[in-house]
Amino acid sequence: MLLRNAVLYRDQTFLQGDLAFANGRFVTPSASDDSLDLSGRTIIPGLVDIHFHGNSGVDFCDGSYDGLVKIARFLARSGITSFSPASMTLPEARLQAAFATAIRLRREQPAQAARLYGITMEGPFFNAAKKGAQNADYLMLPDLDFFNRLAETAAGLIRIACIAPELPGAIEFIEQVSRRCTVAVAHTSADYDTAKAGFDAGARHVTHLFNAMPPFVHRAPGVIGAAADHPAVTAELITDGIHIHPSVVRAAFKIFGAERMILVSDSMAACGMSDGEYDLGGQRVRVSGRTAALADGTIAGSATHLFDCLRTAISFGIRPEDAIAAATINPARVIGADREIGSIAPGKSADFVICKPDWSIEAVYVAGEPIRL
Repeated sequence: MLLRNAVLYRDQTFLQGDLAFANGRFVTPSASDDSLDLSGRTIIPGLVDIHFHGNSGVDFCDGSYDGLVKIARFLARSGITSFSPASMTLPEARLQAAFATAIRLRREQPAQAARLYGITMEGPFFNAAKKGAQNADYLMLPDLDFFNRLAETAAGLIRIACIAPELPGAIEFIEQVSRRCTVAVAHTSADYDTAKAGFDAGARHVTHLFNAMPPFVHRAPGVIGAAADHPAVTAELITDGIHIHPSVVRAAFKIFGAERMILVSDSMAACGMSDGEYDLGGQRVRVSGRTAALADGTIAGSATHLFDCLRTAISFGIRPEDAIAAATINPARVIGADREIGSIAPGKSADFVICKPDWSIEAVYVAGEPIRL
């Protein structure tokens, strides 16, 4: 299939050109009878969400295969073609069940669905003082045996493991686990020196920057300052328009540089649903007007999917070239999938979104197959 005369997003820039794909992969364009003129349209890679919990009334940790298929199909319709669902702080048995469903989805790859490329293990090794919407009943100190049991069930699919570096045993955990997947600093009260020790030990990512961590203060820069000072560390931003002020989003891109920024949705079951009550990690969350919160007012994930977060970031003044990279190739690198997804290049999976001039979605393709919107 040949798509002609589109504006293509390639190598972090926009170029007029043609896009071709065959057998589920991008190929070098050549003359073809099977072609479509896309003048006035922009084609970008399919988005990659590496931190979200659910949508469509379903949570990843429900452990339901049919529920996970429902999640993946909603993502595909929303322009998110690849994902790494995030777990919560829950009993081991529930995590085992959820991880097993991820393995099955990865193996079966149902039609009309986004592709699962990993699992993001958010918890249970967090500081209770910064637990956010994590369930305090199941928080625990870093436990390598606990991680290993889940990693065995996940058959190598854990791509991100989150931890508070100030906890006893955390540095040793980071040293070991960072050899196997990306370790992220999260839900933490760490000061600058403690966070730096975590990054020096091998942590290379920060989960939802600014949220569930100390603020960036001129004499106490904390996790944010330590991450900014370490050039190998990437950082997530939830750009739903609620979690972070537009000025702070712009500042983060300036401090870290666009190449280190990752857009995530942190969406929960209410995404794609009407206002009401939903479950997040065993806790009731009230959603009203796009804000999801626990009974005490704590923000509990978002009700916004990643494509809308991308559009919001652009509306905040982030260059489209930078925002798109932060939602495609940058997160693909974090989960080690950038050779397969995240950009438009011959040989990669033909995952892409055809956008209208206002950045709304006209069409989505996953592995060269059109998604019914």
